[in-house]
Amino acid sequence: MIVQDVIHHLEELSPLAYAEGFDNVGLLVGDTKSKLTGVLVTLDTLESVIDEAIDNNCNLIVSFHPIIFKGLKKLTGKTYVERVVMKAIKHDISLFAIHTALDNALLGVNDKICEQLGLINRKILIPQNGNIKKLTTYIPEKGIDKLREALFKVGAGAIGNYDHCSFNINGTGTFNGNENSNPTIGKPGTTQYEPEIKLTITFTKHLESIILQTLFNNHPYEEVAYEIITLENKNQHIGMGMIGEFKNPMQESDFLKHIKESMQTQCVRHSSLIGKPIKRIAVLGGSGSFAIQAAKNAQADAFITADLKYHDFFTAENSILLADIGHYESEQYTKNILVAHLTKKMPNFAVLLSNTNTNPVKYL
Repeated sequence: MIVQDVIHHLEELSPLAYAEGFDNVGLLVGDTKSKLTGVLVTLDTLESVIDEAIDNNCNLIVSFHPIIFKGLKKLTGKTYVERVVMKAIKHDISLFAIHTALDNALLGVNDKICEQLGLINRKILIPQNGNIKKLTTYIPEKGIDKLREALFKVGAGAIGNYDHCSFNINGTGTFNGNENSNPTIGKPGTTQYEPEIKLTITFTKHLESIILQTLFNNHPYEEVAYEIITLENKNQHIGMGMIGEFKNPMQESDFLKHIKESMQTQCVRHSSLIGKPIKRIAVLGGSGSFAIQAAKNAQADAFITADLKYHDFFTAENSILLADIGHYESEQYTKNILVAHLTKKMPNFAVLLSNTNTNPVKYL
């Protein structure tokens, strides 16, 4: 087992391609080919977490937040970030961060919050756009079934709740190879008229490499004509936040108590009560003030997030109940998602849940 094996399993859960552009995800310290002794999963990578990894013989730390977020110009040990990186390098410990890739995953951070709260009928609050692509190619009629099924097998043709989706048009292709060509159909120097099918099929962007490899491996032509474009469609299974419902509405006071108990938080900062039962809930782990309007547009009765500022609470405008449960508290179950996934994929390998509480905020 090497570091890359763990990365592969993590990308099955939440491909890094869907992390936000500002983020710094992936392997931050270490070598993908390093042999593994154990994996420690944490929310944040601090010096105490490095010590925990050393004590448990884990040479890979998988964290939610990236310890390196901005560029490092020096490694002198003057900041906690520099000290963590230096200690990790000194003890040959690799550091991997998943952050907003897991925020945007269907079964990621926000789905876990919904699970803790007991919400049903869940869906993405802010679907991501620009990540659905379309492949168009042309293939002889005899080869269409093999190619189409091969593309389906690696994940192409999946749209929302549907799979095996494609569009096929019959036509005639023409080509004439020069003296250096080696056509599988026809002869060099002779114009070939070939019954072909124009195949159009969609795929999510993180699959592009395997889609092209599959195309080339299963297409009979020496030169494969194809094009790839990005669609405007939003991906309903990838994006920020989530919205769901309670089976039965709650009174506002009961709802706030339910948040405190379910999310194990010592403090819930909230906007003015709106005087109606709470049934439809929007959630977004971490700093989520940017999604207040999206929660309103989704007709949520309440929005649970963190890091709301003073003026953010005014934007509730008596139409939604805003609840700030704390940054750490909103993301604390993230490491449980990662441990469960890796344990399922690697049942005979040491994957440990960190016991270190990395919450920097204390309450009186």
